[in-house]
Amino acid sequence: MATAAVVGCTGQVGSHILSTLLSLDTVKAVHTISRRTPKPGSSSGTSRKLSAHVESDTSKWASTLAAISPLPDVVFSALGTTREEAGGIANQWRIDHDLNVELSKSAHAHGIKSFIFVSCASTQGSLARLMPYLQMKQGVENAIRSLDFERAVVLRPGLILGDREQEHQGAPFLKSLISGIGGFSQAWHDNLGQEPDVIARVAVKAALFPDADNGSPGRYRIIERQEIVRLGRDE
Repeated sequence: MATAAVVGCTGQVGSHILSTLLSLDTVKAVHTISRRTPKPGSSSGTSRKLSAHVESDTSKWASTLAAISPLPDVVFSALGTTREEAGGIANQWRIDHDLNVELSKSAHAHGIKSFIFVSCASTQGSLARLMPYLQMKQGVENAIRSLDFERAVVLRPGLILGDREQEHQGAPFLKSLISGIGGFSQAWHDNLGQEPDVIARVAVKAALFPDADNGSPGRYRIIERQEIVRLGRDE
């Protein structure tokens, strides 16, 4: 039976990762690290599995992770914010990039075997040179890969659909556009945006059931948009 830790557990994808883990009989315990108490839903037995570590000072999160005993088998990070919510690009960088890198280094240094990171599409493309948001995610991906975990998975979804408390600039328009595109081409819709529960389902499957999707057994795996839809919704 596996144990897990979830960072970013109050966000769009992280909350679904948390509820998915808590629903599985194969998961013994789930730890969360967050600035506010997560809302895991009302599934039977969730309170017995869940240990919520609430810490308003994010500089303490890496040490909080290292202090979990026994250490979790896998860490999921769906941690991210918006420029508006963070109060500027510099503060967003400290959360989306610096904190994720710090958490991954702490996990590896203390012997945690697996790390799963929810990134975004196009981090290694030409657009990354022009967009700070993509540069943040690219930096985290590169750090995770360099650490050589026993199992590391990076998910690269497109636009995450559904509502969130604080939207990225322009996101409502893009979501509306993608919804309209879905009216005449489901394939285009699926390539542009994915639902948060679908992304979460793939993250958990890739971490806990790596052979179930006939995926690469290697130490580092990237799951792109089309594969997210296939593994999380269609199969």
